[in-house]
Amino acid sequence: MKTTDFARIVGIVLMLVLGSGLQAPAQNDDSFFTVSGVVKDGHNKKKLNYVMVSVPGTNVGTVTNSEGQFTLKIKHSLQAKEIEFSHLGYLNAHFEATDNVEGVTIFMEPTSKLLTEVTVRPDNARRLVEEAIDRIGDNYSKKPDLFSAFYRETVQKGRRYIQVAEAVINVYKTGYTQGIDRDRVRIFRGRKLLSPQKNDTLAVKLMGGPYFAVLLDVVKNPDILLDKETLGMYDFTMEEPVSINNRLQYVISFKPRVTMPYALYYGYFYIDRETLAFTQISFNLDMSDLNKATEVMLVKKPFGLHFRPYEFSFLVTYKQDQGVSYLNYIRTEAVFKCDWKRRLFSSKYTVVSEMVMTDRDDRDVKPFPFREAFTKNEAFSDKVGAFFDPDFWGAYNIIEPTESLENAVSKLKKAVLKNSETKK
Repeated sequence: MKTTDFARIVGIVLMLVLGSGLQAPAQNDDSFFTVSGVVKDGHNKKKLNYVMVSVPGTNVGTVTNSEGQFTLKIKHSLQAKEIEFSHLGYLNAHFEATDNVEGVTIFMEPTSKLLTEVTVRPDNARRLVEEAIDRIGDNYSKKPDLFSAFYRETVQKGRRYIQVAEAVINVYKTGYTQGIDRDRVRIFRGRKLLSPQKNDTLAVKLMGGPYFAVLLDVVKNPDILLDKETLGMYDFTMEEPVSINNRLQYVISFKPRVTMPYALYYGYFYIDRETLAFTQISFNLDMSDLNKATEVMLVKKPFGLHFRPYEFSFLVTYKQDQGVSYLNYIRTEAVFKCDWKRRLFSSKYTVVSEMVMTDRDDRDVKPFPFREAFTKNEAFSDKVGAFFDPDFWGAYNIIEPTESLENAVSKLKKAVLKNSETKK
């Protein structure tokens, strides 16, 4: 387990905000229609977050936000007839749509009846994980793929947003029989908002940013959790099966069984019962030793600043298309407190980054030059421009912003404009 190396890559950097950035020109003028709405549980009517929303027979898709809301833009040239909704523990739902629709409510039904059919379960959870690792070459894309994706990074100080940055990106990935060394990410179109308040100038930056698409592809980057030589550091337990995308999944929980010089992880593997493909992996950094957890999360900080970690969680999902699995969605959340020496109160920060693959091209794919690629040592918010064009995304699919985020963006815009006028 090369946890320390991984930590250096995904850790958080505390530094002074430096502003500036670039804005890559891009325009997608293909005509499209838009379907938007909310997804809810069919029984208790609760809103469902991170539901996979896609157009069957295409590579177009997105996910619902934390409030169950979605917006999907579909090119007329695709001649789409319906939208499909897929979520862990629910039967897939469908909605017919060939033109603009707003405010639709989708109800999804839990899969309890389907799960009663499962009678045979493996009794060796670790062996099942090893078999799934052996099947990676068969279950995942063998060819290079070029993805379009949407990436968003937010920082909250308490409940208040102090930074929002987002972008449409390109992700080039080689086949899963190869490592991640040649995989790369390019920012296509992006924007940011930073709080102008002086006491917010101590901002938090997540090193790697969109490069997470490379690093947190757990199946392709086994150093994180799927290195066979280090599986012995964990205890594995078979849990109750669930359904994802109308397919039964083995659920295996894992937790540290040994004490190492660095922090390990605990979480769940979701493995397709028929193909043994990893379909979802959710895991958290073990916080039982805060010094070790701090070494993983924090790369550097200003002198005199105290740092206390609370949570570092990850969600990685894969989408199957015609028997082949592809990376679909990545979400990370880091929660910690910071305070300066001699100050009575500390500030709680929550840093969330998420990325969803919105389209894929696998026809004669060529990599873009490394000189155009975003590197793991760069801070995403330093690479994108300002946040004021209301039609910024055009036909590109994104993750619908939550109501609280929209309100925060509105307040940040006003604060930035007021600050600019004050300086004139």
